[in-house]
Amino acid sequence: MSQTDRLSDVLVFTRTTAYRHGSIPAGQAALCELGEEHGFTVETSEDPSVFTDASLAGRSAVVFLSTSGEVLTPDAQLALRRWTAGGGGFMGIHSAACTEYDWPYYGELLGARFAGHPEFQSGTVLVEDRSHPSMRHLPPRWDWNDEWYDFRSNPRRPGVQVLATIDEAGYEGGGMGADHPLVWCKESGDSRSFYTSLGHAVDAYTDPAFRGHLLGGLRWTAG
Repeated sequence: MSQTDRLSDVLVFTRTTAYRHGSIPAGQAALCELGEEHGFTVETSEDPSVFTDASLAGRSAVVFLSTSGEVLTPDAQLALRRWTAGGGGFMGIHSAACTEYDWPYYGELLGARFAGHPEFQSGTVLVEDRSHPSMRHLPPRWDWNDEWYDFRSNPRRPGVQVLATIDEAGYEGGGMGADHPLVWCKESGDSRSFYTSLGHAVDAYTDPAFRGHLLGGLRWTAG
């Protein structure tokens, strides 16, 4: 079965209880349009009650799109954990790394937690693995404008595949040094997790290269 066949039913969750990105509607629209173009359905929600065993059954991926703060109830946490442990695919975009700080499992699922960022500015993304579906259409050095997130710990460790880093020499205010991952993925049993720190600005979601990045990430996440 191809990656496209596996990508059929996606839940996009956008609840925020802390900072709310103005690009969320643009992100929702982009993912819905990608679904229309590539034959998968997209449901968007800000209601944590959507996380039940019944609602998650049959989904090919769950996306946290610029969520922030504590966004899930205890019952929703349990349902998401059962679903991902059972092989569900999870994708986090941008401030998904600023989410559920009080839930250790979420940190393990995502791979790293947000620490801070300098002002929005241009920089050069260094593509580390161009074989990955989210990366194969991008040049080795991709000039992009974004909030360049620093993380509390470096996600690079056994079991985590770093897909892209940022050249800190090319912008002001980087805080992680020579190895500064931006995009990564990992597999645990039958489940998959993909995270991209990119996607702060509204116009990112109409950019063909970034939309291809999201689509490739979704296809990999779906298995």
